[in-house]
Amino acid sequence: MTATTTGPAKDPPVATRYGSKARAVAPAVWEQPEHVRRSGNIHVPPATPQGRTVTIWVDDAGAPARPPGSAADRALTALSGGVAAAGVIGVAGAGVVLLVRRRTEGHRLAAWEREWEQVEPVWSGRLHRGSGAGNDDE
Repeated sequence: MTATTTGPAKDPPVATRYGSKARAVAPAVWEQPEHVRRSGNIHVPPATPQGRTVTIWVDDAGAPARPPGSAADRALTALSGGVAAAGVIGVAGAGVVLLVRRRTEGHRLAAWEREWEQVEPVWSGRLHRGSGAGNDDE
């Protein structure tokens, strides 16, 4: 969509220039496809004079909006989203595996202890625990 500036561009504050392409702000008018005339401040290149036609992006309500990202920006966003999702799934899966292993390890050790209680007296020659029968310490 095109807009026509109705006043000169005002340079942005120094703080907003850091890290991105400097964009000035200028008052402008534009017409929506339904022939509704709108006005407001839009971002324009620095030193844009009054009466200059510039391309703008608008949202569904007709208000100025940020332009869509480039193909590289969209690809990077999709890639980083996929990596983040894979990371979350991987960490959640690893957590489930660790919990299952810890639980089964506890059950395994408890079963080992119960079986040892039955086998140890026969294996060591002590028929009853603590009875002293077959005790090697004597």
